[in-house]
Amino acid sequence: MSRVIPPPKQQKKLPEAPSKLPNVGADRVRGLDFLFGALKAAPDDASAKHVEARIWALWLQTPSDTAALLMMRAKAAADAQQTDVAMKLLDAVIKLRPDYIEAWNWRSKLYYVKNDYAHSLEDIQQVLIREPRHFGALVELGMIMQDIGNDKRALEAFRKALDVNPYLEKMPDMVKTLSEKIEGRDI
Repeated sequence: MSRVIPPPKQQKKLPEAPSKLPNVGADRVRGLDFLFGALKAAPDDASAKHVEARIWALWLQTPSDTAALLMMRAKAAADAQQTDVAMKLLDAVIKLRPDYIEAWNWRSKLYYVKNDYAHSLEDIQQVLIREPRHFGALVELGMIMQDIGNDKRALEAFRKALDVNPYLEKMPDMVKTLSEKIEGRDI
């Protein structure tokens, strides 16, 4: 009896290396999109805080070692109440990496602490142009608007922040208080 030997199976072609490297920026945006979806769908506060921490971690990442080092030094200077030193370091980061959102965000906070609302608002605008879902910048925008007596814009900013991150502490109460003040109480 002769045995028929089947023809050898064709080997699957190995995948080729991509002609260009993947766009890390696009991957980062997809990662943030996923995390923002997870934040809205979070079943509880603890889960939301975990997702929020991952969003902040992504925002803090920079492809520049120099920018990362300057940010570390800026944070240390700010923690040591050396606001002017922190500002100069953040200026350098922004000059080096104008696309780095957190440098703008941190500098806006320092301006806010110095009651320099005009410069703080300029930096917040730069943050929100680059990342409209930046709930930290939206909350800060609302605080400035409230400080200058523009409760309507404050309420709008707080509502946007809460829409992006439904688990922001104290924000529901602030929205309720401002809503009642601006729009009146329900009967």
